[in-house]
Amino acid sequence: MTTPFPFTAVVGQDDLRLALLLNAVSPAVGGVLVRGEKGTAKSTAVRALSALLPEVDVVAGCRFSCDPASPDPACPDGPHEPGAGVARPARMVELPVGASEDRLVGALDIERALAEGVKAFEPGLLADAHRGILYVDEVNLLHDHLVDLLLDAAAMGASYVEREGVSVRHASKFLLVGTMNPEEGELRPQLLDRFGLTVEVAASREPDQRVEVVKRRLAYDAGPAAFAARWAEEETAVRQRIAAARALLRQVRLGDGALRQIAATCAAFEVDGMRADIVMARTATALAAWAGRTDVLAEDVRQAALLALPHRRRRNPFDAPGLDEDKLDRTLEEFSGESPDDDPDPDGPGGGGGGGGQPAPEDGPQGGDTGARPEEGDGDEPQPSGAGAGEQQAARASEPFRTKVLSVPGIGEGASGRRSRARTEQGRTTGARRPQGALTKLHLAATVQAAAPHQRARGRSGPGLVIRRDDLRQAAREGREGNLVLFVVDASGSMAARQRMSAVKGAVLSLLLDAYQRRDKVGLVTFRGSAADVALPPTSSVDAAAARLESLPTGGRTPLAAGLLKAHEVLRVERLRDPARRSLVVVVTDGRATGGPEPVALAGRAARLFAADSVASVVVDCESGPVRLGLAGQLAADLGGTAVTLDELRADSIAGLVKDVQGTSRRAA
Repeated sequence: MTTPFPFTAVVGQDDLRLALLLNAVSPAVGGVLVRGEKGTAKSTAVRALSALLPEVDVVAGCRFSCDPASPDPACPDGPHEPGAGVARPARMVELPVGASEDRLVGALDIERALAEGVKAFEPGLLADAHRGILYVDEVNLLHDHLVDLLLDAAAMGASYVEREGVSVRHASKFLLVGTMNPEEGELRPQLLDRFGLTVEVAASREPDQRVEVVKRRLAYDAGPAAFAARWAEEETAVRQRIAAARALLRQVRLGDGALRQIAATCAAFEVDGMRADIVMARTATALAAWAGRTDVLAEDVRQAALLALPHRRRRNPFDAPGLDEDKLDRTLEEFSGESPDDDPDPDGPGGGGGGGGQPAPEDGPQGGDTGARPEEGDGDEPQPSGAGAGEQQAARASEPFRTKVLSVPGIGEGASGRRSRARTEQGRTTGARRPQGALTKLHLAATVQAAAPHQRARGRSGPGLVIRRDDLRQAAREGREGNLVLFVVDASGSMAARQRMSAVKGAVLSLLLDAYQRRDKVGLVTFRGSAADVALPPTSSVDAAAARLESLPTGGRTPLAAGLLKAHEVLRVERLRDPARRSLVVVVTDGRATGGPEPVALAGRAARLFAADSVASVVVDCESGPVRLGLAGQLAADLGGTAVTLDELRADSIAGLVKDVQGTSRRAA
């Protein structure tokens, strides 16, 4: 068995360690979401926590970890008689991002259930994690259908497996811990709210601390067992402190004053629902127990707010989680019955301000737009693709709006999402087929129809059917998939008028918000001056795309062909990486092309490459003014797509936009 890296040997990351320890003291806090850049010991700290948790008593031989003092009456391995059990270490179960539904909730043997009436059930990860830790690395990349199952289990404390009227239920109460890199996309709001606490982590910029990190990692790699032995005393001290805090937790008093501060803080920061109040109360109580106190102080409430509220204040995917600490302090002072000068515990958790609390020393040794509007023009003077004499200051995006649904024609087989039609494991049943591998969704009528002609030959004598493996039929289902939405944005001088570019950015921002809601990957290609740039390679992080869009400058000529060719290359590479994911190209331009010999003809030839590959495309026509050339419409025809104006992009205009996009794309194909 691999020796884990000691929890107390983790350098720095005080907020992360404190949040994990508070959940070890009180699992009712609701878990931890760890957000941060790669290589910041997120996974290392989480895996190390399980070694500090107290052992759990379980019923001997029970695959579902029933508590011998109060066994689950509905346990599939039951019924169990109350009595003495066996002790085992608390488990930490890892949920891989690419896990199947059966791996998560368990698998039911449909063949035996139909033929013998036997509930032959193989437990999944939710059963293994009962009374332990369920850890999801890169939780923001988890497929939607797994997120739904995880939400159900976390909310009900139980997992249900349903297969054509045959069901199995078992208890599943676990500490949910997830790690994620925000650059790869954000979490769904429903799952985000299920995490009790959140912590932002980043690598230290202090050379001495970075040196210490490297030293410890090299020492661990050279001899894990010997390295762990050096930290055994500190690990034992923290383990004992967790046990003492758990015992003290029942005696901690949460007074009316602290409760009023909690309620006032949640109201002041306008968090949705009441879960934040409850999580803050549990966290403040755990903080007091961890400090060895039986009374909750204002410092506990402050620290609880810093850990429990930042991720609950997001209103859209482009909002960065965070908390105004000055506003927090004013709110706590306003609803405090004591003066700040009369602080009874200035050294308590969180008393030092900053981004969060510090674990006690026992944990280890580490504890707006003001520029003048330029005149709109073609930008025909030669300009570099980067900053230059013709470059305009970046314009702010206008207010986003709800857009029409743009989808890819046909039926795909890509990742689960909400944009285009696809064959998926979820959705409505459209037919039946022979299973490829393990049967997951039984088509009962087709199975019976396949087995019926053979009953006499199989010697059927009773009321039940005689089922063979070859009779089983998998339900073919149709749902929705996520696509790659590649934005190709004209940032040339012809788009530089500040009011116009503000509207363009607002439209792209609206489409990005739609892509977030539909679980798409997004990419951003811009063209201006003499070249095109990949401002953002395909990613699941729409907020990263929004940030690049916000800082996008304008000016120079309009190398439309270069932009299209760059986008075509991005799609070619992405098809090699993820061939099942289909693409939708959104070109945002007025259709003009300048610079070089025959720029319009060259752009047309580049556009026809997309039509030849049957890539679904939409041109958002940004041309304005009384005289319009209609160049965007010609570009859309060359692409084999359709053109819409900025006004037509809004959801409350022109019904049938999706039909137009799909119809044109089919004709091109």
